[in-house]
Amino acid sequence: MSSNGNGERPAEVAEVTLDELSRRATPPETSTGGDSDGRRWRCLVTNDDGIDSEGLRVLAQVALEAGFEVVVAAPMEEASGASASITAVEEDGHFVVEPRTLPGLEGACTVLAVGGLPAFIALTGMRGAFGPTPDIVLSGINSGPNTGYAVLHSGTVGAALTASTFGARAMAVSLNIRTRTVSGAGVRQASPCWGTAAEFARQTLPTLLDSEPGTVLNVNAPNIPLEKVRGFEPARLARFGAVQTNVAERGEGYVKVALAEIDADYEPGTDAALLAAGYASITALQAVCEAGTTVRVPQRAAR
Repeated sequence: MSSNGNGERPAEVAEVTLDELSRRATPPETSTGGDSDGRRWRCLVTNDDGIDSEGLRVLAQVALEAGFEVVVAAPMEEASGASASITAVEEDGHFVVEPRTLPGLEGACTVLAVGGLPAFIALTGMRGAFGPTPDIVLSGINSGPNTGYAVLHSGTVGAALTASTFGARAMAVSLNIRTRTVSGAGVRQASPCWGTAAEFARQTLPTLLDSEPGTVLNVNAPNIPLEKVRGFEPARLARFGAVQTNVAERGEGYVKVALAEIDADYEPGTDAALLAAGYASITALQAVCEAGTTVRVPQRAAR
């Protein structure tokens, strides 16, 4: 972040020290709460496409319509494929947040551009960086699908999974709208039907609120008008996502990779198969946990 002519940071930029986050830390078991005491649910809305993404704005509107206290905090720049990385731009133990204004979000508590990746935003948000600890984290609406085992690499899903480890109920929402190379070039499909993905997020909220703390729901919507969607179905993760990474070219001192749609017969009942057939899908995900299998400890070699 550049300074002004006097060597000082602009007045509108807020800084949060990592020491301060530690002081604000809330134990995971007390980080969520219902509305039985009459208080409003607090919701953090983030994404991996960046603060200027229309999908973020639309998802935040869904949260506002639901009556939540909404905080929007998203990366300053696109961070697709960040998974659950918690990297941030830091100087002297600080990371920078900048207040922003987005149309239609005047009812939000605050809207912030953050110098960090989605999972970093979720983690620090759950530790009080942006005010009281959120009960709910909504991530998206992602510009592209997040299906199959490829969700492992998704910044959108990574933010939701990270929040769940602190006890938040979380939902990742994605719209199947583009295929692109890693560099950002590629072919964009028809105009995004953000309203379609927003509607399925809206329909999923009651399920999320009724679920146990730590629940993560992954919602994918096809990029077609809502009236043309064939249904909304629970799904298993496909072994492959809707796109895969291929080595496109190798040369002297470089390798070029590209993302391409997979031309394959998906296993019936999976998220990728349903999405390709014009359905919206919902899948419950779990953050990192033990595999539940017995591991034999190797004997120490004789000395």
